[in-house]
Amino acid sequence: MPPTSARRRGRSIGPVLTELQVEFPDLTVSKVRFLESEGLVTPARTAAGYRIYSPADVDRLRYVLRAQRDRFWPLKVIRDALDALDRGLVPAADTAVDSALPVAPAPQTDMSIPSAAALIAPPGAGSVRLTRAELATAAQTSTTDVDAWASFGLVRADAEGYFDESQLAVARAAGALAAYGFEARHLRSFRTAAEREVGLVDQVLAPLAHRDDQARAEAAAEVAHHCLVLHAALVRAQLAR
Repeated sequence: MPPTSARRRGRSIGPVLTELQVEFPDLTVSKVRFLESEGLVTPARTAAGYRIYSPADVDRLRYVLRAQRDRFWPLKVIRDALDALDRGLVPAADTAVDSALPVAPAPQTDMSIPSAAALIAPPGAGSVRLTRAELATAAQTSTTDVDAWASFGLVRADAEGYFDESQLAVARAAGALAAYGFEARHLRSFRTAAEREVGLVDQVLAPLAHRDDQARAEAAAEVAHHCLVLHAALVRAQLAR
């Protein structure tokens, strides 16, 4: 019998067989050994040579057995599917399709990126209006920084000299970067990039000029949302290099 420490990490073939036989009554030890010899499952071994199956090994066996029983997949297709799962793909949602090989994971919602609806939503009735000093306080910086940002077009006051919620978001982000030594002149490239992206959106959506204002605004917001998703994905990809 495997040592107690090994048993805590996994199980021997007996308990695993008992569990799987609930769904696969004809399963035998020799069948499990055959799947192992084909490289479809590779249980760990103790110092004494006992095979120990982890929960992941049991799930892998169950996947193989279901693929054989329900989809009649040959071992080569199963091996390719397992390789895909090992590379981070996930089982296809449409399990009723016999050829439903693993697929790329569904996109995860990034809560830090505003949705198209949020981009197009008008300010609420109680939308904030901040003075220059209040904006500096909210951004945890000085009015000197606010003036510098304004000189480079990063923040803009309205006709009455107040800053709205969108300007507050810019100021807070700029203030956070200022703590790392980013000056207003460094941040100008972000403003320029944003202007270029919006200009590109306008250019691509030019054929929609015949639509009403609401339809154009909704389309522009949807495209802008995907631009933000792309930008975030590109930055993450660069950081991962």
